[in-house]
Order: sequence, then structure tokens, then C-alpha cells
Amino acid sequence: MSVMSYSKALGTAIAEEMRRDKNVVCIGIDLQYCGGAFGVTKGLCEEFGEDRIVNMPIAEAGYTGLSVGAAATGLRPVTELQFGDWVTIASDQLVNQAANLHYMSGGAITVPMVMRLPCGGFGAAAAQHSHMFESWFSFVAGLKVMCPSTPNDAKVMLKTAIRDDNPVIFLEHRQCYEMKGEVNDDPEFTIPMGKADVKRKGKDVSLITYSYMVHFALQAAEKLAQEGIDVEVIDLRTIKPMDTETIINSVKKTNRAVCLQETWKTCGVAGEVAAIIADQAFDYLDAPVKRIASPDCPAPFSPDLETFVLPSVDGIVKAVREIF
Repeated sequence: MSVMSYSKALGTAIAEEMRRDKNVVCIGIDLQYCGGAFGVTKGLCEEFGEDRIVNMPIAEAGYTGLSVGAAATGLRPVTELQFGDWVTIASDQLVNQAANLHYMSGGAITVPMVMRLPCGGFGAAAAQHSHMFESWFSFVAGLKVMCPSTPNDAKVMLKTAIRDDNPVIFLEHRQCYEMKGEVNDDPEFTIPMGKADVKRKGKDVSLITYSYMVHFALQAAEKLAQEGIDVEVIDLRTIKPMDTETIINSVKKTNRAVCLQETWKTCGVAGEVAAIIADQAFDYLDAPVKRIASPDCPAPFSPDLETFVLPSVDGIVKAVREIF
């Protein structure tokens, strides 16, 4: 095991996969010598050359389309958007092309591409640089969606995504990039697609979340432990396919569930998790399932307003108390 940052873990995963498979290429803006918007690919061009670390102009729809075509014809592109909010520009290429080609071709074409999306709030970056769109893409048949929360998960999940033969939307929360933790050094170590992780065991309530909110959930769990409430924290890790078995087994044990997400509440992942629990574990519940999310408004630029809008550790603690 090595200690490294989340961003370094992502870069290490890409380097290992590029050494393993000559068809893996990186595509995006300023990747070659700047390392992209957050330095993830820094140093890779020196090892792999400009033919495999490919700089693009500011044309998100164009180079996403290029990535879809490259994947369909034998390469494994790892494509980065500078900010995940701009995936709206590229969504036609992902939703109408990447997601459908395997099915429309009767299985003759695969699209093994990864779309890396730096995302999330808590940076006072305003409404065009702060949002998360995991719910959008989880709705689309043919796409997979992953949201790692720790450096080790970032590395092993990205390796899993690169090796998958389907298009994967890979959301990297910007507040996680500088977080450090132990990372598995084995270049062949991966985790199965669609496997959640119990980040903290507990017996009184299941707190189910993903991405940056995992860290808020763990802090809230420590505060609640001082009050005698034992919280189990489930990190979904993969939104689609979702690990329903881990969710249901946890709720059957704790008999209470709180579903937490950073982004807007309406039609969100938290609502989907709540529906799964209602469908498969209703008789085990001792209280209604509760959702925690942001209100349906764009991310404010003002740091004070952003803090007011986004979930907080104290807000999570209050919400958990309410179901006892």
C-alpha cells in the first residue's frame, strides 16, 4: 500500500492501464504537459507521448464524439472534461451515440470509453462549475455511472471502468482531489462494477450516500455516536449498476434509512435508493425513509449562500435524529 492523493491515484490508474494495454489513450484539454484542469494526467505525456495523451481544443461535443468513434473502432479512450457541468454540451454524443451503439448493432460494436467529469460544489465556483449530473446519466440505458469517494476507490474503480466494454461516466468530486489515503499498489487489483462498500458498520440506522458526501456522513456518524446512535455508512460507489443487495441487507439490520446526496433532491439518486428500500424492505422499517439533498436551485456563487444550500454535517445529524 502507498499513501497518495485522490488525483495522484487517478493518474496512477491511468498510467498502469496504459502500460497494460496500448489501446488506452487519454483525450481532453491541456492534458499533455499541464495534466488537465486538476493535474491528473501530469507526467503521462513524457512516458506515453503525444499520440496517446492527446490535447483537444475547447470543443466538448467534438472530442466526445471523437472518443465515441475511437472506442467503437478499437481504442479505449479516457476522456476528460475540464468541468463536469459542460457534459451538457457533449450529452448527445453520450446519450444518443455511446449508449446505443452496442444495442443498435446487435452487439457487433462495443464502446469501451470512460468520460471523466470533475464535479461538485463547496468551492464557490457558481452555477456553471458546481453541479453533478449522475442522476441524468443513471437514467440512460447503456451507460454506467461511478462516483469514487476515496483515493483507493478512485484508483481501483477507474481501472475497472477502463477495462469495461461499456461507456462509463466517472464523476470525480473536486473536493476529493487533494485528499490522501492508502492505495493498493497491485496493478491488477480492481473491484467489481456495481459493488457498494460499508465504510462504517452500525446497528441503528443506515446512512446511504456516495462521492464527497461519504466524508460528511462519516463525520455525522461520529457525532451521533456520542448521543448513542450507531450509524452504518454505505458508500454506493457505483450508481449504475447499483448494489441493491448491500442496501437491503443494511436496512434489514438497522430498520431505518437516510439517503444522502449533494445535488438536487427531485428525481435524484437518493429518491431511487428510497424507492428500492420501499419496494424490497418496507416491512423492516421502523420509520419513514428520509432524503437529504440540496433544494432545487442553481448553485450560488456566494460562499455563505452555497453553504446554506448544500448539505452539511450538522444538517445530516439533525435529519438522522428526526427518525428516532
